[in-house]
Amino acid sequence: MQKITTFLWFDGQAEEAMNHYVSIFKNSKVLSVTRWPKGHALEGQVLVASFELDGVTFQALNGGPQYKFTEAISLSIDCKTQGEVDHFWERLTEGGGQPGPCGWLKDKFGVSWQVVPEQLPRLLQDPDQAKAGRVMQAMMQMGKIEIDKLEAVAGG
Repeated sequence: MQKITTFLWFDGQAEEAMNHYVSIFKNSKVLSVTRWPKGHALEGQVLVASFELDGVTFQALNGGPQYKFTEAISLSIDCKTQGEVDHFWERLTEGGGQPGPCGWLKDKFGVSWQVVPEQLPRLLQDPDQAKAGRVMQAMMQMGKIEIDKLEAVAGG
């Protein structure tokens, strides 16, 4: 059992968001759905849902309009290949999501994500400060991270 679970507050889109995320990540599934009971104004709509994304548990709540997502918290995805970066970037920005700088994006529900190839931290932590600096400068100019460009600037 996972000790800490990310809990996401939505304004009526909890089920749509859950299903969207489960469709994007491998090894993902809906775990449980609790709906508002009969007689409630929101009867039949999702109250709370629990789901796994690549083995990590999340919960989604339809809590109403009083709280919105901000970039102050984001979900980071570690990617091994450019294909993975492209997949997550495309799927998470589809339908109204917005690309941001330096590998960050906001999905159509307002949740912020970082799509990070495993090469990026390795290159940024290189003992050669000039190389790390070139990589940082290149990354700062990117939206979606492009591994080949980072490797090229790292090489000089």
